Amino acid sequence: MKVFEKLKEVALEKKRTIILPEGKDKRVLQAAARLQADGYANVQIAGKTKEILTSAQENEIDLGKVTIIDMETFPQLDQMANDLVKLRHGKVNIDEAYELLKTPPYFGTMMVYEGWSDGMVSGATHSTADTVRPALQIIKTKPGMTRVSGAMIMERDEEKYIFADCAINIDPDSETLAEIAFQSAQTARMVNLDPKIAMLSFSTKGSAKGPMVEKVQKAVKIMHAEHPEIMCDGELQFDAAFVPKIGKAKAPDSKVAGQANVFIFPELQSGNIGYKIAERLGNFQAIGPVLQGLAAPINDLSRGCSTEDIYLLSILTAAQANME
Repeated sequence: MKVFEKLKEVALEKKRTIILPEGKDKRVLQAAARLQADGYANVQIAGKTKEILTSAQENEIDLGKVTIIDMETFPQLDQMANDLVKLRHGKVNIDEAYELLKTPPYFGTMMVYEGWSDGMVSGATHSTADTVRPALQIIKTKPGMTRVSGAMIMERDEEKYIFADCAINIDPDSETLAEIAFQSAQTARMVNLDPKIAMLSFSTKGSAKGPMVEKVQKAVKIMHAEHPEIMCDGELQFDAAFVPKIGKAKAPDSKVAGQANVFIFPELQSGNIGYKIAERLGNFQAIGPVLQGLAAPINDLSRGCSTEDIYLLSILTAAQANME
């Protein structure tokens, strides 16, 4: 079953409310209208009502039953501002809270915190940092989690894989790599993948030495100790992790080598570069980044995203809400 066939089924189990706070962007409006019409979520668009309606009219977008929320006149704005002050424990005063709530990511995140939205998709016009910062400050991590990571779901025809971390942790230590691996296993199961995790390196089973290799080796030991039920191995070069013949030659005793479907990169730059190579040269569809480890479904878009990207990530977010 393809990734979104499964996620659409899950999203339809209970219709969730998803907020798209970047309301004046044409791509967001197009995705919102389609999402609402197709029945995968109750959609909220936030922004300035006049700007949203003008953009919709100019671009011939029928918003139908999409809910438009004016960020400046929202009736519960005072409650949101006061709650934000409490959540920030003195780091933000009431005037600063109102200013923050003028920004789409903070407004949308507070909507999720208050329970008026089940999930948020942002990032079409804001950076990853702008989306993640309020999520960490307000929603925080799930019980047992100490970090957030960003995974890409990579799909081409019947093939699907998880790549992480591709968005958040610049130079993760061993403990962080292990947590990213655990989170990615959950994302794999969400899309019907039985996780077989390869902890990637430029070395396979001690073929090279040095701190970068040792970091990955330690992460594998942590995974084995804390999550022995999850199939995980490393350190593995990508070819040893992916190609059965090479995996058998380089790591003959490994249960993962040559058949991995979840790939944990040793640092952010290789993960980000790797998924974009697969997307642009390998013709994979890159879905995400899926923000892993948060206590509520909030997901980030690339500023170069298409309407289709927003639509699909919104369905994923609705499905996540039904899996919480």
